[in-house]
Amino acid sequence: MFAFFRRLSKSAIGTSILVMFLLAILASFALADISGSSMGGFGQSSDTLASVGDEKVTDRDLTAAMRRVLTQAQAQNPEATYASLAGDFGAVLDQLIDERAMLAFAADHGFTLSKRLVDAEIANLPQTRGFDGKFSDQAYAAFLQQQQMTDADLRRLLGVALTQRLILAPAAVDSRVPIGVARPYASMLLEQREGQLALVPVDAFRAGLTPTDGDLQSFYVQNRQRYIVPEQRILKIARITPETVAGVVPTDAEVAAYYRANQATYGGSEQRVISQAVVKDEAAADGIVARARGGAAFAAAAAPAGLSAEDVSVGPQSKAEFGQLAGDAVANAAFAAAKGAIVGPLRSDLGWHVIRIDDIKGASGRTLDQARAEILTKLGADKRKGALTDLVTKVEDMIDGGSSYAEVIAAAKLPVIITPPITGAGTARGAPGFKLPPDLAPALKTGFAQAAGDDPEVVTLPNQAGYALVAVDRIAEAAPAPLIDIRDKVRDDWIHRKASDRARAVASQIAAKVAGGSDFAKAVSESAVALPPAQPVIARRIQISQANADAAAPLKMLFTLLRGKSRMIADPGGRGFFIVKVNRVTPGNALSNPALIAQTQAAFQQTASEEIAAELLAAMKAEQGVKRNDKAIASAKQRITGSGN
Repeated sequence: MFAFFRRLSKSAIGTSILVMFLLAILASFALADISGSSMGGFGQSSDTLASVGDEKVTDRDLTAAMRRVLTQAQAQNPEATYASLAGDFGAVLDQLIDERAMLAFAADHGFTLSKRLVDAEIANLPQTRGFDGKFSDQAYAAFLQQQQMTDADLRRLLGVALTQRLILAPAAVDSRVPIGVARPYASMLLEQREGQLALVPVDAFRAGLTPTDGDLQSFYVQNRQRYIVPEQRILKIARITPETVAGVVPTDAEVAAYYRANQATYGGSEQRVISQAVVKDEAAADGIVARARGGAAFAAAAAPAGLSAEDVSVGPQSKAEFGQLAGDAVANAAFAAAKGAIVGPLRSDLGWHVIRIDDIKGASGRTLDQARAEILTKLGADKRKGALTDLVTKVEDMIDGGSSYAEVIAAAKLPVIITPPITGAGTARGAPGFKLPPDLAPALKTGFAQAAGDDPEVVTLPNQAGYALVAVDRIAEAAPAPLIDIRDKVRDDWIHRKASDRARAVASQIAAKVAGGSDFAKAVSESAVALPPAQPVIARRIQISQANADAAAPLKMLFTLLRGKSRMIADPGGRGFFIVKVNRVTPGNALSNPALIAQTQAAFQQTASEEIAAELLAAMKAEQGVKRNDKAIASAKQRITGSGN
């Protein structure tokens, strides 16, 4: 409850409406049609569990709320069941009662929410918006269907959330706790108590307990909900991976065509060592040609035109490189000439070119045979990728065309994995060694999202592992496991229950003796069954929050009792029953520990809003009047969780 109010006090109107779902997560959803018109002994319909003013909490409301809680629990643990949520039953019911109290209070005091306000909150839901970012009737209808709600259900839920924010939040915001209030509580944390503690363990009473077949059958029937097996499904999964199209290889013709198309990469390119003189007029160019062909060195032939040796030295060039430098026409002429030839004069946009071919370096690339392995690898990967895409497209087209799973598999020649009955976690109760491979997690998720009779679906596998075609073969709804399959567990549970009953009886006898004035240690030692001896215990109240789960319960009891008093308490872990007695109480004094006072003040200020909101809610319930139908509540708990405790 405190966590609920903390979230409430920190949220602001206008934030995402999803926060409202969290605040009202346990609110009632109309998801089932449970009828009941007979009258109970509480003056109301027999399915009414509680009433607050004119508002009611029905069996239907509670069933829907518990279903919602189970759905959320299964998102974290797919094997969660109602039995594992038995401890949350009371909190869920209390939340529904709190909700009704606020609604009744608001109605009595004229606090009404306008339809436009609720409409605005619905429009703010991201799930109700279309592709243009605006509210869409189609998206809203799809959202309601997904959540299994009607428009009225959602409006009631949002009304509750808005009422919580508009009534409780303003009363609890920005609370302050003075040091004078924190000091006595800090002193209380330093309070020290001395007492005695004894445990009556269940295991001490297991000897000699041997159930008959009738005992086991009766216990199983009475506690059927404890043995619920989560929904199981048999899935058909066909991998569509690169190995599926491993036989797709490029032909020799395709390899040769690729080699020719990429000659620059594989064949290399011819290079020529070139000297070039570029002048502005043709006469100067003719002079350079005459001198060069007359036997003068090319640099000397170009010198009268004002060009140095550095100006005429171009160096090694490919045809493409020289074309970028001198133009394609000049490059074509230069690469058509023989070694030592004088080419020109040639006209370009730069002027008149005279060129000497100093040397020719042939292409140094790889032959087709040398490059074949590399080309095969690249073309093969590309072809298999395309073939895989084509195969997936073919499979999807066949599914869209109404083909069955078997027909698709046969046509595509895909190997199929048929799982044993598995849970949403991918494990099989009937085959403990089976575990669905982790890379098929998307297929598992899709398989458990499908309904019986849905078309197969193609899902993408992680790490580019390909695809999988998933279909549901059979669904086994969540139900109690057959007694024959869990006989050993039922037997152990029966023995534990009987041993626990015996331990409780002995612990009650010891507690009664201690309460009557008997010596604590003597009362324990005189038990008919050998028990661990009583132990002295000394602790400060602050240690309760630091204790582990095994020690927290008896420590809390130690600081609950008055001096000289004793009480029996069940161990939350089911180990047995504690008897706790307080012998001495030493008050604490926080004046010697100012840091603890400051810590206590800070902690109180964090929870002060929760306390104020809780007090306001308690006042609402007191004003409206809460009536609980304990018999109906116990029956609902037994029906839903299988536990009557």
